[in-house]
Amino acid sequence: MTNRIDSLLEAARTHCDEEVLPNVDKWNEVGLWPRSSSDKAGDLGLTGLYAPEEFGGQGLPLGEGIRIYEELGRGDGAYAFALSMHNICTFAACGYGTEVFKNAWARDLTSGRKLANFSLTEPQSGSDATNMYSRAVINGDGTWTISGAKAWVSLAGEADIYFTVVKTTDKPGHQDMAMIAIPADAEGVSFGPLYETPSYNFLPMAEMYLKDVVVSEGNIILPVGQGLQGSLMAIDIARVSIASGCCGLMQSALDTSLAYSANRKMFGGKNIDLDGIQWMLGDVATELEASRLLYRAAANALGTPEGPLMAAHAKRFVPDAAVKAANTCTQVLGGMGLLKPYGMDRLSRLSQMLRIVDGTTEISRVVIGRSLKKRAAQLKTPVIPKGFGES
Repeated sequence: MTNRIDSLLEAARTHCDEEVLPNVDKWNEVGLWPRSSSDKAGDLGLTGLYAPEEFGGQGLPLGEGIRIYEELGRGDGAYAFALSMHNICTFAACGYGTEVFKNAWARDLTSGRKLANFSLTEPQSGSDATNMYSRAVINGDGTWTISGAKAWVSLAGEADIYFTVVKTTDKPGHQDMAMIAIPADAEGVSFGPLYETPSYNFLPMAEMYLKDVVVSEGNIILPVGQGLQGSLMAIDIARVSIASGCCGLMQSALDTSLAYSANRKMFGGKNIDLDGIQWMLGDVATELEASRLLYRAAANALGTPEGPLMAAHAKRFVPDAAVKAANTCTQVLGGMGLLKPYGMDRLSRLSQMLRIVDGTTEISRVVIGRSLKKRAAQLKTPVIPKGFGES
């Protein structure tokens, strides 16, 4: 397994250097998803990281596979994010899908010939996932008829299938929630105008509309009652994957500022010789190392009782560190940091995007705070010395 992950990390590194970095500015100018590039990622084995080998996947544990996004994030965080979501869907398909679905879709997904996306958020509900209006009616023949709308759907109109969370009754709560895979070409599926997003125009995002969409029961990924639990697990994986991609972004920002500082002449020497510059970049380097340790620990905790809390810690700390790193490294470049060829503006905007998607920093703090309240309830109240504080 060690040889496999090392080989895939090297493949991701090469893909970043040869495919992503030279082309990402052109992708953004054109404003189209680079399907030929994601096809190449599939050929390298980067689109079926967690799927079993019997379906053409790599069979990696989550703790190892998530490291791939650090390499891809060095090229572009939005590209890494999109492939991470595809891998999560592929993992769900191969692990929880029906035999009918796996036979029809698994190998196309693991190979990257078909792309998948996870669809949970709705226009009126982001973090409050149970406030969901999308409804599925289960028909007498076992098919499902689905109507509703989803928001912030990445790979909108580009993915071939959407793993969609729906409710099956009007009752409040999550006991009736399920996940079903909806093919993009199903009758009644449509998309709104693409969102106008800064610095990641190539990643299509839009609302998805479902009007009396009929889907086979063979496409059920998680049955009624398991939709929310499965979605939360997917979100935890996504949060740690984002933290991984953020580390790649931080490395890119640091490398750009180091290369510039080593060549920029100032005050009779090079920028890199100045204590102030060294301290600024030294702080970035320290936070990058801390971020790597944190996201890898969180990745190894996924699937355990500690997984959600560790994912929250990673999603709280690492994207914040990435925002700080991008800003600090831009400052090191001075006026040059504002110029497009250096790419610092793109990294700054990407870091802010990664700070928000799949649970904002504030939502992570809520998760962490709830854990602290539980721990506080288990601790003994400190004994206050008699007479302390009396006047």
